[in-house]
Amino acid sequence: MIRVAICDDHQIVRAGFKQIFSAEGDFDVVAEAGTGREALDIARREICDVLLLDIAMPDQSGIDTLRTIRQGQPDLPVLILSGYPAQQYALNLFKMGANGYLNKECEADELITAVRTIYQGRRYVSSTVGELLAQSFDRDPNTALHTELSDREFQVFLRLARGATVSDIGVALSLSIKTVSTYRTRVMEKMGLQSNSDLTYYAMKNNLLD
Repeated sequence: MIRVAICDDHQIVRAGFKQIFSAEGDFDVVAEAGTGREALDIARREICDVLLLDIAMPDQSGIDTLRTIRQGQPDLPVLILSGYPAQQYALNLFKMGANGYLNKECEADELITAVRTIYQGRRYVSSTVGELLAQSFDRDPNTALHTELSDREFQVFLRLARGATVSDIGVALSLSIKTVSTYRTRVMEKMGLQSNSDLTYYAMKNNLLD
């Protein structure tokens, strides 16, 4: 049996996923989480073989949750399931250690295939994500600027775009103010932006904010 944990802040979504897995003979939904911290607790207890993780989670985003999971459970297969289009987050999340990325509008068969794939130790790359990866290799000048950021730079970028101060980010990510300022400078340089308001505008324009 493949032990699955479903981490999403909407109960109706979790129920839908459970129904999909119950129709298969080799899946067992062993845990559910409605917040990022609950997802971390599940990962730390090592009770599942595959963890499904939403991006928009209360108290701690799926992005921050994934990074923390990778620090303590680097080998736990994590499948990101999100309502956001792949081009907004997929490449950055793969850089951070996600084993797969699917939009919540995917077919049930694709979800099952993705979970079985990452359970076997491989990454699941949908056709949409595959096209994005190919474009990144070509270094298309039209590629979204945020996909060029490292995982930590991406975290800092999102927090700055939401209006967090350097001090706030330092506390949240356990970094010194100097380190956060360095990341902020790198983000600005890579994206060719000048101010936090520019970051916020970019994030809103590209639908990166909840």
